[in-house]
Amino acid sequence: MSTPHRVGIDELLEQVRENLDRVAAEEAYEAAQAGEALLVDTRYAALRERDGLIPGALVVERNELEWRLDPQGSHRAPEATSHDLRVVVFCNEGYASSLAAASLRQLGLHRATDLVGGFQAWKAAGLPVTAA
Repeated sequence: MSTPHRVGIDELLEQVRENLDRVAAEEAYEAAQAGEALLVDTRYAALRERDGLIPGALVVERNELEWRLDPQGSHRAPEATSHDLRVVVFCNEGYASSLAAASLRQLGLHRATDLVGGFQAWKAAGLPVTAA
């Protein structure tokens, strides 16, 4: 019996990111402003309360993401209209969001990606943030 190949988180992130067209904060902002992308905030409540929100982003905590964004799902968010939807997921610093985007791609959301550097990169770029 052979031993299964074990992958560490760093290797897994590298593999996942090879298949994502990750976007910088400015690009995500422009796409959202043009109505070309749905920004999805997967940070937990304490981080949103501490740091604020990106205006117009859909807040979906990570443990609900697949159910809320599956266009065929019975618990989908109204914004989850199509498998062609461009979804830009973000977390706090851009690590968990890569894994989340890969999971959405497995559901058929082939344009799902994530924000490089997460919310912190958005904030550092001086892009709009509102209080939670």
